[in-house]
Amino acid sequence: MIEITNRAAAELKSLFEKEGIEQPAIRIYITESSADVHYGLALADDINEFDVITENNGIKIVMAPKVAVGFPDGSIDFKADSAGKTFIIQNTFTGNCDNCEECYICDAE
Repeated sequence: MIEITNRAAAELKSLFEKEGIEQPAIRIYITESSADVHYGLALADDINEFDVITENNGIKIVMAPKVAVGFPDGSIDFKADSAGKTFIIQNTFTGNCDNCEECYICDAE
């Protein structure tokens, strides 16, 4: 399960309200895939029948199947400080699927 903290949920709901988005959903996607995988968040306005959809803390979470396979468990938090505002995406999955054609998360051969 992917947990969205109360801080992150409040910030997302505020952003959705400000933009007038009535059925909000966020998409988790991979921005880089090498030794370290980096994730990004975007408005999920292009949901398709193959996407994996879950919900936590009132926020719908959407991922492509290849992302969902390698990100079954984690969290999304929000931080605001003198350096700025940012969402922190953490994948706690430490497994290895042994098949990079399946999820592209690790560099298994």
